[in-house]
Amino acid sequence: MTKLEVLNNEKGYIKLIFVTALIVFLGYLGVKFGTPYYNYSAFKSEAKEIARISLGDREKTRAQIFEKAVELKLPIEEKDIAVTQTGKTVRVKTSWSETVDILGVYQKTLDFAIDIVE
Repeated sequence: MTKLEVLNNEKGYIKLIFVTALIVFLGYLGVKFGTPYYNYSAFKSEAKEIARISLGDREKTRAQIFEKAVELKLPIEEKDIAVTQTGKTVRVKTSWSETVDILGVYQKTLDFAIDIVE
């Protein structure tokens, strides 16, 4: 079988392999980029809920939010979480960055920030 016969075969094996590899690679990219965005959304939701039920103790609120960050494996330290309270309003602010590495060839830094007022 010559090289030309392999590339132009009637059964389309090369196209099938190429399309399958492309779908697998796109799925890989979806997981690599989707995970940090999912963690951001989950953390923001949890922080909002904690701020909503906060009983006025800023340190306890900060500790609870930090605990959720640890559960989601976010690169946040407890000192990076700012909790302020004025009257019945609680404000939570924090930010972090995550780097997505695609097969060691391409790196993209994603920046996330939350600023919740409840």
